[in-house]
Amino acid sequence: MLTPTLYRGRLAPSPTGYLHRGHAATFLMAQSRARDHGGTLVLRVEDLDRQRCKPEFSAALLEDLRWAGLEWQEGPDAGGPFGPYVQSERMPFYLEAWFRLAASGLIYPCTCSRRDVERALGAPHADDRESVYPGTCRPVAPTPVRQAEPAGVNWRFRVPDGEATRFVDGCAGPQAFVSGRDFGDFILWRRDNVPAYQLAVVVDDALMRISEVVRGAD
Repeated sequence: MLTPTLYRGRLAPSPTGYLHRGHAATFLMAQSRARDHGGTLVLRVEDLDRQRCKPEFSAALLEDLRWAGLEWQEGPDAGGPFGPYVQSERMPFYLEAWFRLAASGLIYPCTCSRRDVERALGAPHADDRESVYPGTCRPVAPTPVRQAEPAGVNWRFRVPDGEATRFVDGCAGPQAFVSGRDFGDFILWRRDNVPAYQLAVVVDDALMRISEVVRGAD
């Protein structure tokens, strides 16, 4: 039986290009935190962006991380008890999560494009943040879905209306966001049959028993 390490941090680069100084600073901080806590550092390659991720970038990131002095105890090259450590090889885990969410009625199919959302809101969004989804395809009540696979349509997560999410950001301090006002039903599975970041990263962090994430420049 596995005994989980008390502290588990992660490095989660996406091979969409070469690493830069912002990545190095964030990853060195994550390594420092893991060492300070006597814990484990996990390397996970997040390569679900099929159009932008390239094999040469995957090879380069391992070389660059080693050159920068990073050391991890679990990863695609080091192995470990919670592999595989490359997201494109973890699709069965994401599908299992999708089936559970669908059966519980927590997700629903959505045919709206980004342009449809902006048109429904009446004006283009002023910055790079995603617009709050107006609920065009949302069922009146949670509806369990029995479907063989999620391909062909976007799937959105049904957030609880008016519920506040509160947490303490290590840099920015206490934060609070209200569902339906600050954020809406978000896509967690795309029509091209690829899980969105919002699903994949949560599933992976839970299964790999990640206890803390250090965020920084992208």
